[in-house]
Amino acid sequence: MTIVDNAVYVDGARVDTPPSLDCTYRALREHGGMAWIGLYRPDAAEVESLADEFGLHHLAVEDTIAAHQRPKLERYDQTLFVVLRPARYLDDVEKVEFGEVHLFVGPDFVVTIRHAESPDLAQVRHRLEADPELLKLGPEAVLYAILDQIVDDYLPVAAGLENDIDEIENQVFTGDPDVAKRIYDLSGEVIDFQRATHPLVTILEALERGSDKYRVDLELQRHLRDVLDHTLRVVERADSFRSHLQTALTVHATLVAQQQNEEMRRLTLTSLAQNEEVKKISAWAAILFAPTLVGTVYGMNFADMPELGWQFGYPMAVLLMVATSVTLYLVFKRQRWL
Repeated sequence: MTIVDNAVYVDGARVDTPPSLDCTYRALREHGGMAWIGLYRPDAAEVESLADEFGLHHLAVEDTIAAHQRPKLERYDQTLFVVLRPARYLDDVEKVEFGEVHLFVGPDFVVTIRHAESPDLAQVRHRLEADPELLKLGPEAVLYAILDQIVDDYLPVAAGLENDIDEIENQVFTGDPDVAKRIYDLSGEVIDFQRATHPLVTILEALERGSDKYRVDLELQRHLRDVLDHTLRVVERADSFRSHLQTALTVHATLVAQQQNEEMRRLTLTSLAQNEEVKKISAWAAILFAPTLVGTVYGMNFADMPELGWQFGYPMAVLLMVATSVTLYLVFKRQRWL
């Protein structure tokens, strides 16, 4: 069922709850006052019915049917078309869920069309019905109350994002390998939050500028300025979140680079130590190879080797082996291989 709630109000009091759109049109003509029609994902025929009855501009109607619009405020003669992006923080999954609500605000009607689960406009309706003095101010009061509710709903979202950022800052310094992905995911949510909140400032400022021209009640103007102040604070927090995440990403990249440099330094020192060991092994191998070479030559036992029958052949061979080894030792020692 697309009709969530549907009522006609006179002097701030509900006088009729029509069961259908056609009944609402008749009740509004009969009682006067203001109709507030709340719809959830209506089909094109229902939106066209509203357009025919209230004279809604075809461009706004097309946007409503298509949905997925950016936050904006457009005026078509005496009718305001407002698109808002409410949000709520889901604690169980630590994610921000964004909704979309379209409002048509005319001289004697308000049409709210939700394209997502949030916001819960029933709370807004109950609040206004409990305050007839505010509700009797007409469609502008409904618009104010919805804006106020959406901005109030941004506060838990900002708190949830802030808590996530604090957790990320702790992850950065504990070396959690998954922190980069979490920073990237949270940055996307913060950007979406900025896209939802930044245009709201322009919307509220435009409403404030048009208040005198369209004779908006003075007290209602004060309420709208209060909503604007709250929105500006939310926007400032959202901007600071973006800055904190960029800083966290920079710090994470720096720490990763430092870890990589430290690892490279450690590997370099290990390689240098291994090179020193290889030098020592090579030097001793050369030293030991020299007497082996001499001994191998004189161990061939050829009949015509002149030194084999010489009286001093053996001492000379030993002396040659010792002299060669000592010479090599001194050479390697001088080259600091030993």
